[in-house]
Amino acid sequence: MAIRPILEVPDPRLKTVSTPVETFDDDLRTLVADMFETMYDAPGIGLAAIQVGVPKRVLVIDLQEQEDEEGKPIKAPRVFINPEILDPSAEQSLYNEGCLSVPDQYAEVERPASIRARWQDLDGKVHEEAMDGLMATCLQHEMDHLEGILFIDHLSRLKRQMVLKKLEKMRKAA
Repeated sequence: MAIRPILEVPDPRLKTVSTPVETFDDDLRTLVADMFETMYDAPGIGLAAIQVGVPKRVLVIDLQEQEDEEGKPIKAPRVFINPEILDPSAEQSLYNEGCLSVPDQYAEVERPASIRARWQDLDGKVHEEAMDGLMATCLQHEMDHLEGILFIDHLSRLKRQMVLKKLEKMRKAA
């Protein structure tokens, strides 16, 4: 396992549309293991393969919403390969999103409140599940990456420019 560099805006590779995974092999398992290690190190709750420079339809999520007896987050890693949204709800929800590719910047994004998703696991087996809350939001956010879309692309032009200016200012100060 290895921690891979995370691409950040304005890297043009983040605008790449990712290709479907066709081969479920050790290279894919290594990519996924590296993605988890990279995400946990960042730290984040989701990461798409394109964010580490690999234009494949692979993403990992771990909301770590539960804690053990000592108050430490319990890891609940999930892998989504070739994910699809089948049934987005008409009801929308707002969530203050952030992204490892747009570090330390957050903005409210509106998305379907619940979805039905279909994806494959590391063995190529197909799964389907209804999701809502943070999991639905996170999956949609990460799936946007597979289409070359960042959360800031959902903002008005003015808000997007403000976020990018704040990011630029933060980088200069570092």
